[in-house]
Amino acid sequence: MGKHHNDGRRAKAIGAAIGLVAVAITVTTFTASQAAPQQRTAPEQATETLRQKASVTGTAWAVDPDTNEVLVTADSTVTGDKWNNLKSTVDAMGAGVKLQRTNGTFRLFAEGGDAIFAGNSRCSLGFNVVTGDGRPGILTAGHCTAAGRQFSLNAGGRPAATVVESTFPGNGDFALLTYNNRNTNAPSEVDTGNGGKVRIRRAAEARVGAQVQRMGSTTGLRSGRVTGLNATVNYPEGRVTGLIQTTVCAEGGDSGGPMFARNGDAIGLTSGGSGDCRSGGVTFFQPVTKALAAVGATIG
Repeated sequence: MGKHHNDGRRAKAIGAAIGLVAVAITVTTFTASQAAPQQRTAPEQATETLRQKASVTGTAWAVDPDTNEVLVTADSTVTGDKWNNLKSTVDAMGAGVKLQRTNGTFRLFAEGGDAIFAGNSRCSLGFNVVTGDGRPGILTAGHCTAAGRQFSLNAGGRPAATVVESTFPGNGDFALLTYNNRNTNAPSEVDTGNGGKVRIRRAAEARVGAQVQRMGSTTGLRSGRVTGLNATVNYPEGRVTGLIQTTVCAEGGDSGGPMFARNGDAIGLTSGGSGDCRSGGVTFFQPVTKALAAVGATIG
């Protein structure tokens, strides 16, 4: 964490790694057409319709499985015909689909804190894991690996970990790195700053309404709640699906860091979003359970 951690600290627990967007959600929410209140589109059908008819850069949507509602968000780049098309698509789906505006843009920041480096980019270790063949590894954000395949623990330092698998964009934003030294001490912990640590005991699914914490190198330890699941985000770099939507604030440099519960559940990896820790905003996370399953690793 920039101010909270030393960049040279050995990779013990986690850091933060991908990026957020500087946007504030406006108070105006556009609801589905009032003309046909009896109509209600199922979430699966709504998200497929959005994917086919309104999947443009600057849009995102997520599902609340408890209410079967879909929340659609559009950033400031969605204007003119794009906005008109998006609004008409939402209106046509009837009740259960809501549309809201943001004043900024969805984007990624390939830097982070607590810190792993590739080339001129800085990201963060998300969670230490164990690979299928028993090696110590790192779970972090997939978009971070665009900077290189070898990561060091210090700026300009010797390579300490190598990218094995990476997904971004597409069905997630996650990557698996393995430590080059098989004997690396890689405890299953999150460093929360000021000497604090949270022991990570298992990977767990996110639940809408649940309180969560996030660690990041720019803004440190922050908390919020889960607001949606199976979110789709249309970043400028491409569409990413299957994310968790939350109210946890984050800023550039908080990328790839861990989202977790106080009881030691590993829940997510910071992927991107809108806003900052002064005005708030929306932040999206890669579910840890899906990332672990995809790369064949486990929480140590």
